[in-house]
Amino acid sequence: MMKSIVSSKYLACLVGSIILNLLFIINIYVGGQWKLSWSLGAAIEAETVAAIYCSGHGRAYLDGLVVVGNKPVCDCNTCFTGPDCSQFIPHCTANADGGDPLFLEPFWMQHLASSALVVAGWHQMSYTYGGKSFFSKELAKVVRKVHASVGNAVTQNRFIIFGAGSTQVLSAAVFALSPENTSSPAKVVTSVPYYPLDKQQTQYFSSQKFKYEGDAYRWNNRSDCSSTNMIEIVTSPNNPDGQLKKAIFHGPNVKTIYDHAYYWPHFTPIPAPSDEDVMVFTLSKLTGHAGTRLGWAVIKDETVFNRMMIHMQMNSMGVSKDAQLRGFKLLNAVLEEGTGIFDFAYQTMKSRWERLVQTVSLSNRFSLQENNPQYCTFYNKVRQLSPAYAWLKCEREEDKDCYAVLEAANIIGRQGNLFGAEDGYVRLSLVRTQDDFDILIERLHKLITEGDGDKTM
Repeated sequence: MMKSIVSSKYLACLVGSIILNLLFIINIYVGGQWKLSWSLGAAIEAETVAAIYCSGHGRAYLDGLVVVGNKPVCDCNTCFTGPDCSQFIPHCTANADGGDPLFLEPFWMQHLASSALVVAGWHQMSYTYGGKSFFSKELAKVVRKVHASVGNAVTQNRFIIFGAGSTQVLSAAVFALSPENTSSPAKVVTSVPYYPLDKQQTQYFSSQKFKYEGDAYRWNNRSDCSSTNMIEIVTSPNNPDGQLKKAIFHGPNVKTIYDHAYYWPHFTPIPAPSDEDVMVFTLSKLTGHAGTRLGWAVIKDETVFNRMMIHMQMNSMGVSKDAQLRGFKLLNAVLEEGTGIFDFAYQTMKSRWERLVQTVSLSNRFSLQENNPQYCTFYNKVRQLSPAYAWLKCEREEDKDCYAVLEAANIIGRQGNLFGAEDGYVRLSLVRTQDDFDILIERLHKLITEGDGDKTM
């Protein structure tokens, strides 16, 4: 009798639970669509901030500037101010220094739904995925699909590791490729003009395993190189001049890291998929999300991969899961849009380069890097570079300090000597906001046309 009563109560509770769940499901699933519940407030908050008017010269952010009442306000672009960023500052300095790829912001403004992300408070709270890995297998799958669709890297039968931007990945690669048991450290070299952070980071972390030894060309003809452990970092396309570079050193004691941050159709023809031992990429130069801090390496050798994994575990216990989730969402959006982001980015950078060339050609006072056309397998046509940076040279004898020449004209670039080059060179960023680029062109045009240099056009 007692068993019958308990059984009846259990059945009643079960039926009641089913009915309640059905009512709940009916409540949140209305008219063929899910009705938002716990995410509704977050969605409203995000859309409210995104709708704040900043006159096209700034943006408001949920975690950005706030006023009394914790209401977000506009964060204005360079040379703009006011509550809605509508006031232009006439004599401000053109900022062409940093590499923030904000030229891609308009693309994502046009693709809000596919890139939006709402995350529950309990999402992926563990250090690892499934108690095993610091890195998302699903993210790695999407990375492989993106490379396959673009045709810029071989990923089949390769290992993929993630880091906090390409910066951390490059550091891990240098550690992994350094000899374990040797009395002399590996010599890390780069060829001029080189990416400054390669030098700075290697010097900062210099140890018994490796040491930065400067320009690769200086060591090229040394007789002792054949017996010396060498690590060459090849940035291709190069930062600052956009050239597709190849390694200088080859041999059994040579290890090579290819930094392919800019090896996307945005910036360069893709002549063939890269198939190097260690290839480094970054989300920032693909989608523009520099602040997400997500980079990855595609690696041939399992031993190198395992050593990089150990470095990542010791250095930071993996990579932020929030960064990996956002990267996963953005790269899926890239795939969904087909060639959309590449077409937008290429046309934007191509247009900027053409405007810059037209402006610089008004005088023989300045010159730009070579831009020889190559066949691009992505677009199936011959095309030129559409580089992320201009490698500007001051041609006058008296303009030995090119940075000072531009600074006097209210233009801030990056000094050539930081790249191992002469002071007659300056790197100008072309990847910042449209406002930044327009002001740069305006300042350059004024400098060139109001100067006393010989006119060529």
